[in-house]
Amino acid sequence: MANSYIFSSESVTEGHPDKVCDTISDSIVDACFEQDLGSRVACETLVKDNLVVLGGEITTSAKFDYREVVKAAITEIGYVNDDCKFNAANFFFINALGQQSPDIAQGVDAAAADHKDTAEQGAGDQGIMFGYAVRETPALMPAPIAYAHQLGEAITKLRKSGQHTWLRPDSKTQVSMEYVDGKPTRVTAVVVSTQHAASIGTPEIREILKKELIEAVIPGELLTEDTEFHINPTGLFIIGGPEGDCGLTGRKIIVDTYGGMGRHGGGAFSGKDPSKVDRSAAYMCRYVAKNVVAAGLADRCELQLAYAIGYPQPVSVHVDTFGTNQVDNDKIVKAVKEVFSFKPADFIRDLNLLRPIYRKTTNYGHFGREEDTGSLTWEKTDKAEALKSAVA
Repeated sequence: MANSYIFSSESVTEGHPDKVCDTISDSIVDACFEQDLGSRVACETLVKDNLVVLGGEITTSAKFDYREVVKAAITEIGYVNDDCKFNAANFFFINALGQQSPDIAQGVDAAAADHKDTAEQGAGDQGIMFGYAVRETPALMPAPIAYAHQLGEAITKLRKSGQHTWLRPDSKTQVSMEYVDGKPTRVTAVVVSTQHAASIGTPEIREILKKELIEAVIPGELLTEDTEFHINPTGLFIIGGPEGDCGLTGRKIIVDTYGGMGRHGGGAFSGKDPSKVDRSAAYMCRYVAKNVVAAGLADRCELQLAYAIGYPQPVSVHVDTFGTNQVDNDKIVKAVKEVFSFKPADFIRDLNLLRPIYRKTTNYGHFGREEDTGSLTWEKTDKAEALKSAVA
């Protein structure tokens, strides 16, 4: 008898209040890196109504107007309409950024220090990080989160194209997928909620978005007569963005990763420079897992790394292929350790992470976006052949 279940994943657009914060925080990271590649950044953002607050720690020689960077980010998102209380033209701004603790800095710096075990660059924090890949989509991402992100990107393009002037920036999407014997077979439900102008009614919104968004994005063979469509199910979504809900950096970590299909270590990504292994080691884990699947060694792979603050080597490396491995799992683990270095300084170099690339990662998932592997280097599969050779 076939084993079936339904799995759901959600995405949010750049106008969601939490994603507004992620966008601002990553804009600050890039602004620092544009002038100083040695910057250490841990920038958190809070938004509510028309207030923006920056907090955290930054050590950099970069000089720029923080408020102007924030304003540019809000403008790019699209909060420029007078009917939105949160607006790039008129917001209150508080900058509460400080300098990184020297105690943390000495652990991360590639230099000797009293009672530090090594002069190498160490991990910027303790913690666990995961990476995941699965043979369900061309990008080797789980299908539910892949389609949820595609819907989010598509509704943003509809808004920014000016085709539908009633669309506003704050939107959420969700896709429920039925799996039979571990394979995605059909979409059982699609949820789309979007902020809109008062000038349009809900029935018209539902008709437009079913045809021009959902049916344009989700492959027809995955939609059936039983698929449920829930478009603006509350019936009204005029008040949105930071006016409707407080936003904070780092609250959409499952949206940012694998939609709940793969595990998450708990650390957020946005607003952090790559010395913070919460971000950079999670990118490295994705890189390794994707290459394992691309090499044909397994149909599904999850990698876990764990670090101690200030120490360069991971304290553990765990590879799980969930019984989908095509060769002995011990060989895969050995090959992974042979082909990849998990020291932060090494993978920061190998993935070329000391660049102002982080605004490109903020929205619609940090993983599975293959349109620009020159920037998003952890999406490359350039180690697949080396892994094949290592297990031969």
